[in-house]
Amino acid sequence: MCVRRDLIPDSDTSDISATEESSLKQTYTRTLIACYTGYVVQAIVNNFAPLLFLTFQSTYNISMGKITLLISINFIIQLMTDFLSAGFIDRIGYRASMIIAHAASASGLICLPILPELLPDPSAGLLIAVGIYAVGGGLLEVLVSPVVEALPTKNKEKTMSMLHSFYCWGHVAVVLLSTVFFALFGVDNWRIMAVIWALVPLYNLFVFRKVPMCTLTEEGEKGMSFADLVRRPAFWILMIVMVCAGASEQSVSQWASTFAEQGLGVSKTIGDLTGPMFFAVCMGSSRLLYGLYGEKLNLKRAMILSGILCIFAYCMISLSPQPALSLLGCGICGFSVGIMWPGAFSIGAAALKGGGTVMFAFFALAGDLGCSSGPAYVGLIAEHAGNNLKAGIQWAVIFPLLLMLGVMMIRKSYDK
Repeated sequence: MCVRRDLIPDSDTSDISATEESSLKQTYTRTLIACYTGYVVQAIVNNFAPLLFLTFQSTYNISMGKITLLISINFIIQLMTDFLSAGFIDRIGYRASMIIAHAASASGLICLPILPELLPDPSAGLLIAVGIYAVGGGLLEVLVSPVVEALPTKNKEKTMSMLHSFYCWGHVAVVLLSTVFFALFGVDNWRIMAVIWALVPLYNLFVFRKVPMCTLTEEGEKGMSFADLVRRPAFWILMIVMVCAGASEQSVSQWASTFAEQGLGVSKTIGDLTGPMFFAVCMGSSRLLYGLYGEKLNLKRAMILSGILCIFAYCMISLSPQPALSLLGCGICGFSVGIMWPGAFSIGAAALKGGGTVMFAFFALAGDLGCSSGPAYVGLIAEHAGNNLKAGIQWAVIFPLLLMLGVMMIRKSYDK
């Protein structure tokens, strides 16, 4: 039977024996590690295909517009999944939902190299494969945070921030290991790498069949409904903040490899290592620092400073005449956006207590909407500017600007 998190006080465990406490920690550590791996799976889903955009273009003769559609369809389906999941996750349970999420993620990755070869239009095959694993990515975005929030663990804020950092470390692993594989065996063998990455969600699927899981509410207890949430002005402001957090992050992340190769004229290996991976390392470091020292920071001020630093990074990427400085800007951008997503979740949890699964679902929906619209916005501007990605990234400053405005507006609610 699951012991809810609020039954284990942070400072008083006198009613729990040392043996029981040790057993609880050991038991739920397995669940926590599975959740960390879940975010690694989401990182694979979101960041493997972008490494292959130029390969898709040359192999299947796909235009920049259709490449942009791959990004958009991934996040559009994820946000549709976010929206629909609010109605069925509590009905079928976290465990069944987690199994479905991992099965969809693995299936999509396996289909990625297969469907383009089977269908008359290779781009349609890529879109279908991306759509399948996008369902898994969307479910994971909704599920992982509330599953961790419900665990009977201490230091909840630290645990949540560490959780979100694993998306970044997964991103690093995807870029580094894929780049090493392509360097050793050639990028033409990307199909093998896609199947290798599919083994991660397949493994975690079986882990989630057995690990203990909790829920955010006691049996018979209900969290806030969507009707309750929409009556709160703070909810709508936070939705905008989440959109801008996702867009600020993915506007550079999704295009970093292509930008480095095409816009800066460096090799694929250098582009992948110094663009996407450097971005992910800096973003993960930012979230790790937030997890370790977040209690000493004023979160609102940190979010606003992050927005300012993000704008500086965008300008550095798009305006610098030197490739090295532009690539350095990718890393600075990664560090600046690292706190935005988990920071918005923390502000939301404080301002909308009792939001439950519905709140997490709609925050994920808003974030994925930003993840979809940001790269698409950059890609469309780049296409109209003669495939100039620098122009697209330059105009993306609107997202951190709106995020800062939203954080300032939510300040009174959060202070209370």
